[in-house]
Amino acid sequence: MKKFDVAALLLLGAIWGASFLFMRMGADQFGGMALAGMRAIGAAICSIPLLTRARLGEMRTHWRDIAIVGIANSALPFVLFSFAAKSLPAGVSAISDAIAPLLVALSGWMLLGEKLSPIQASGLVVGFTGVVWLVVGTVGFSGSVHAVGWAMAACLGANICYTFGAHYSHRRLRSGVTPLSVATGSQLAAALLLLPFTVWLWPTQTPGWTSWLAVLGLAAVCTSLAYVLFYGLMARVGASRSMVVMFLIPVFGVLWGLLFLHEPVTLSMAGGCVVILFGVALTTGLLRPRAQRLQVAAEQP
Repeated sequence: MKKFDVAALLLLGAIWGASFLFMRMGADQFGGMALAGMRAIGAAICSIPLLTRARLGEMRTHWRDIAIVGIANSALPFVLFSFAAKSLPAGVSAISDAIAPLLVALSGWMLLGEKLSPIQASGLVVGFTGVVWLVVGTVGFSGSVHAVGWAMAACLGANICYTFGAHYSHRRLRSGVTPLSVATGSQLAAALLLLPFTVWLWPTQTPGWTSWLAVLGLAAVCTSLAYVLFYGLMARVGASRSMVVMFLIPVFGVLWGLLFLHEPVTLSMAGGCVVILFGVALTTGLLRPRAQRLQVAAEQP
């Protein structure tokens, strides 16, 4: 990877890590549904300059599949993570986002017949052990056990949505449509779906300026700009290298929560984060035994 691509990867991790900070800042005053809706609507507005004639044609042809991806990858996760932000620290929500690659690998093995090596299987066990560690530790410092339990369930639900979206887009949108068309169309679909719920559940008191800044950051930076960076990075370095950003999101999420919200970094958070990321590294093949690395290198032309 070139220095420019490494910088783009770090920037993307910082931006997506900041999304949990912004959700934590805006969730109390906007509420989960209105915050998610404003994020999707704002991102759709920011995506309008990307609507070229060619992309509009692709979206018309594949509108059903793009709409499903928009629901699974944007609308539902936005709502679930915004709901969780009312009870969970930003760092904890960011750490939970790292389980998405584990769920993708597990569902691919269970439902789609994809093979898992012993190393990858052990990575799944390690990763989910880290999730249990994080959940148990979170209850101890985040207040109500009931509220934390539902919030963690919402984070898990959001990652299940991401998992479905990843498999669905890989199978249905690999050809005939460019990634930017999928990104733009999915945001438009999410905005249309969440618009009536946003109006219906709009807060009775006008949110303060910090909450509005959080919405602006979520929509313009963490969603619209982030998708452009991510798909540009995938085009240059490939999907596998781009997914390394999943390792950076928890780190930046915890860092921003510590710096701007003064959230405590507990032993449970640190330990759960390390164990989850180690499991993800094993499952995705980022960490391999030396013999396996040599075999892969020998098979490459």
